[in-house]
Amino acid sequence: MFMEDNERKTCIVCGEAREEGITVVTEFICTSCEAEMVNTNAEDDKYSFFVKQLRQLFVRFHA
Repeated sequence: MFMEDNERKTCIVCGEAREEGITVVTEFICTSCEAEMVNTNAEDDKYSFFVKQLRQLFVRFHA
């Protein structure tokens, strides 16, 4: 789902304010982080970083 009104939101992965991306539960993920996450192998060092950042979705949803 892309934002239609060019509103800038802060990505929970990179921390940058972006206009395009997706909202998962209540948190925003920019399109570049989404693409990088989808193409990262579980053996890659960056995979654990993505998992850590995405845990925020669970924590904030259940808080």
